[in-house]
Amino acid sequence: MPTGVAIRDVRAQLFDAAERILLRDGPSALTSRAVTTEAGCAKGVLHRHFADFDEFLTELVEDRIARVERSGAALLDKAGDGTVTDNLAETLDALFETVAVAIVSLVIYRDELRARLRRRRPVGMPILGEATTAISDYLAAEVRIGRIATGVDTTILAPTLIGSAHLLYADRTSPRPEIDAVRAMVGTVLDGTLRP
Repeated sequence: MPTGVAIRDVRAQLFDAAERILLRDGPSALTSRAVTTEAGCAKGVLHRHFADFDEFLTELVEDRIARVERSGAALLDKAGDGTVTDNLAETLDALFETVAVAIVSLVIYRDELRARLRRRRPVGMPILGEATTAISDYLAAEVRIGRIATGVDTTILAPTLIGSAHLLYADRTSPRPEIDAVRAMVGTVLDGTLRP
C-alpha cells in the first residue's frame, strides 16, 4: 500500500490478517512482514501502532478475548431459551471455528507473548479460560432455571466441554467438525444432567 494512504481501523485490519495467517498457516508463519502483507499495508504501519511484534500479538489476544467475553454474555442471555445442548454446541462451534485453537497454538509457540499475557492474566490459558468461565456461568444459570439438575458442578462441566470441543477442532489441517458432531459431544458430556 502506498505511503500516505489512510487505512480504516488499522488495528482491526492487522488483527484480522494475523488471524487468517494463524488459521491458514499456523503460528510459525506469523511474522510482522506476513501480517502487513496479508493486510495489504506497509510494514511500518504495524510498528507505528505497536511498540514491537509481541505487543501486537498481546493486543491481538486481548482483542480476541474480548470477543469471547461478548459471546459469553450472549450465551448467558440464551439461558432458558432453545435447548441447552444447541446453545452450547453453537457457542463452542463459533469459538473453535475461528480463533480459539489458533490463539492457543500461538500462546504456546511464543514464550515472550506467554510471559506478557501472564502479567495481565496470571491464571489459565488465554481464550480458553474466559470461554470456560462463560460456559460455567451459563450452566449455572440453567441450573437456577431448572433445566440442569441441582447439584451439578458447573465448574467441572464447563472445562470438560471446552476440552472436548478443543479436541474436535485441534487439527487445523482436517475439515472442521460438523455441528452435529459438536451437538453429539455436548449431549454426551451433559448426559444425566439435563432435566426434562
